[in-house]
Amino acid sequence: MPSISNQLIKSLPARTQDRLLKVSEIVELAYGEVLCESGHPIRHVFFPTESFISLITVIDGKPVLEVGMAGREGMVGSQLVLGVQTSPFQSLVQGAGAAHRISVRDFCKEMDRSIELRQCLQRYVYVLMAQLGTTAACTRFHLIGQRLARWLLMTQDRAGSPSFHVTHEFLSYMLGVRRVGITNAAHSLQHAGLITYRRGELVVLDRRRLESAACGCYEENRQSYSKLMPKPRANR
Repeated sequence: MPSISNQLIKSLPARTQDRLLKVSEIVELAYGEVLCESGHPIRHVFFPTESFISLITVIDGKPVLEVGMAGREGMVGSQLVLGVQTSPFQSLVQGAGAAHRISVRDFCKEMDRSIELRQCLQRYVYVLMAQLGTTAACTRFHLIGQRLARWLLMTQDRAGSPSFHVTHEFLSYMLGVRRVGITNAAHSLQHAGLITYRRGELVVLDRRRLESAACGCYEENRQSYSKLMPKPRANR
């Protein structure tokens, strides 16, 4: 059996892993692709393996702020464990790549069969709630430069690489600030030698110093996931 990249699936018992993989299909998600709109019922859940997805809140019909992110450590569609099929957010592909896609019908059947899967998702929903709360406070109280550093660290974690594609326009959209604010903050990080940025390609040069430049929200969210989520099992 090939190694499993998604950490949620990898944390489940072997029999549950096998059943989920049997009803899933590998799909390639494109940068900027909308998987589901806020307030609409979902048709599939996604377990990213190479891709990562932004969860964006919508106000007056317009997407305004990223409030969460899901990569190979998580999934999109965890609200199903609460018995709700409607998406609370717009799900936007931020990093292109592969993901396991499972229909809502098949996934709900597996939740009914596996208490381990339900318990794992319950913990993951809690982690997402903590991430939402931290994002709200971070947006209100922390400086743009600190928030940008935090966002870049979260993105690097999910990209699995120090380099990834992102534009100033997309960053302003994700952080809910004007583009000029993002430009100034990015220039400061680049001038300090923490990152390089050219034509939409960003490279993290000094991870340790970038962590020091970020607010404490990054480490708080990382610790929350580490403490609450079950550990991945060894590849079979």
